Amino acid sequence: MKTRSLIISMVFLLISGLMVFAQDGQKITFGVQGGLNLQNMSAKDTDGVDVENSLIPGFHAGVNVIIPIAPDFYFQPVLQFSQKGAKTEESPDPVTFRVNYLELPLNLLYRGRLGQGYVLLGFGPYVGYGITGKATSGDEEMDIEFQSTIETGDPHSSAYIKALDAGAGIYAGYETALGLYFQLNTQYGLLNISPEDKRLSDDQSRANNVGFGISAGFRF
Repeated sequence: MKTRSLIISMVFLLISGLMVFAQDGQKITFGVQGGLNLQNMSAKDTDGVDVENSLIPGFHAGVNVIIPIAPDFYFQPVLQFSQKGAKTEESPDPVTFRVNYLELPLNLLYRGRLGQGYVLLGFGPYVGYGITGKATSGDEEMDIEFQSTIETGDPHSSAYIKALDAGAGIYAGYETALGLYFQLNTQYGLLNISPEDKRLSDDQSRANNVGFGISAGFRF
């Protein structure tokens, strides 16, 4: 809870500070957006062998602001809820992991005139924090435990993931003259979200969030 509160406080302080230094005569605008996620995890098992996973659907929703820093270029912080995860292809019991993140992308945006609207090209880092999650196998469902380390006494029947995620993203889209916009985006997680398992003598597991999505939004 303290970490989530700190992330939210930091983004509002950052936005407030940048508004002070925004160029005279250029407009700061706000937007809302949401859409479909198609997510997966690039993963290795405890022996370091690649794990075959498949995409799962989810959604994202949030708010953003664009702050002018140069002609046609903007700084764009986004605060959003985002569902991520993957489905393992292990038999006989595939497991679906679904993790809900509070996420903060920090994008550099090019927004240039194209026809009556604007072409959108953005990229930048993101940081996310897991707030809830479920692991499902058949009729069985369990809460995901957010831990950086799995201790020797922790049960084998639970699912564990690190809460903190970070990576990079890129997107492209188009904004109409009315403020309605659409974009395609992709993200790659750079942090290993698989906790160190101290129950094993040589844990080589790792997992990284990967995925892409489609968004629609409106700019005020």
